[in-house]
Amino acid sequence: MSFTFEPVGYIETCFKEKFGTPRQPSLVPSSWGILRLRPELNLSEALDGLEGFSHVWLVFVFHQNTNKGVKAKVHPPRMGGESIGLFATRTPHRPNPIGLSAVKLEKVEKGVLYLSGVDLVDGTPILDIKPYLPTSDRIEEATAGWTQTRPERTLQVEFSDEFRSDVARLLGARSSQAEAAIREILELDPRPVFYRGTAENPNPYMDVYGFRFDDFNVVYKMTGDVARILSLQPWAEYQASLKP
Repeated sequence: MSFTFEPVGYIETCFKEKFGTPRQPSLVPSSWGILRLRPELNLSEALDGLEGFSHVWLVFVFHQNTNKGVKAKVHPPRMGGESIGLFATRTPHRPNPIGLSAVKLEKVEKGVLYLSGVDLVDGTPILDIKPYLPTSDRIEEATAGWTQTRPERTLQVEFSDEFRSDVARLLGARSSQAEAAIREILELDPRPVFYRGTAENPNPYMDVYGFRFDDFNVVYKMTGDVARILSLQPWAEYQASLKP
């Protein structure tokens, strides 16, 4: 059997690229997203009553997947290079590239959902929206398998004076939320495992990194387990600086 689905809408988020996007919802609670239903579907009234819920489930498609095959064993970043079964993880590289995220619902307004704590790349197609029900979705006796001994947050984050000045100048009223979100992202260490290195094989790559956050380039330097954020630059300016 095969099935065909169409998105009910698309989400706009502060994560414009996969690098830097958190691996799970609520890990970056200061992140934001706006979900707009497709107007041609005439589904605005389908949101009636949803405003009474604090969180919603989003069923979505990993639309930026480029893998052409699926492996039974994968290497989650938190495992430092070790492998484990695909279905014991939330890797996006699945037989069916469908994801599920529980995110905070800030408000509903004219067919638009305003969200926070999102872990979705900008433009992600949303297949369905379901209310989060604490009475049945939260299981008190649940266990977390291998993740219980693998902490999510592994880095200490520092801000340079230049970065704080950039944030205040470029983001204004949203500077505090953006600063908090950037801190939360870096505490999770978004670098791929092979960029981090080990005691036996130190990081072979440069120790200055950058990632896109909203319409900005965040530049930071790694020293051991400390990420020091150096500057924030408009993405358009950063792109222009790369041209010969």
